[in-house]
Amino acid sequence: MNESPMLIQEKFLKVKDVQDMLNISRSKVYQLVEKNEIPHLRINQAIRIRQSDLEEFIANHMTG
Repeated sequence: MNESPMLIQEKFLKVKDVQDMLNISRSKVYQLVEKNEIPHLRINQAIRIRQSDLEEFIANHMTG
């Protein structure tokens, strides 16, 4: 297998984790995923989001 060591070591978050971190509804997280606003990995029906991708999403949406 040719997995990148960096990718394997990185933390992946569940939708519930993202919901709690951003203090938004579960459905809003799914909307962001479906619009591809947050990069994600789909394994069957499970959605996982790299912590670094979430941090980048937050940084890109900061105002002020």
